[in-house]
Amino acid sequence: MGALFLWYPKCSTCQKAKKWLDGQGIDYEARDIKEDHPSEAELTAWYQRSGLELKRFFNTSGLLYKSMQLKDKLPQMSEEEKLALLATDGMLVKRPLLILEDQVLVGFKEAAYQELIK
Repeated sequence: MGALFLWYPKCSTCQKAKKWLDGQGIDYEARDIKEDHPSEAELTAWYQRSGLELKRFFNTSGLLYKSMQLKDKLPQMSEEEKLALLATDGMLVKRPLLILEDQVLVGFKEAAYQELIK
């Protein structure tokens, strides 16, 4: 199962997710979300495939999110504006992201990852 795993190496949740993937022997390509952040086209495709609300893709506990006061600004923004904003900085994106052929997982919940390998 080839997957794309976007993570921030200094993030403890990302480290747990990577350790879990490695422990299961899952084949993936790791990509540093800060150094090689997702493009608007990638984010749009993943968002559409995920079935999640777009706000779930934002790192709401991040310093950048807070300093930009996005909690107040996002409700007035269009979907296109939100996707364009997410593409400007990987630190705005909730992590880790696990991108599979037919599924996108945002954040790390072991139960959700476990479902994938059944």
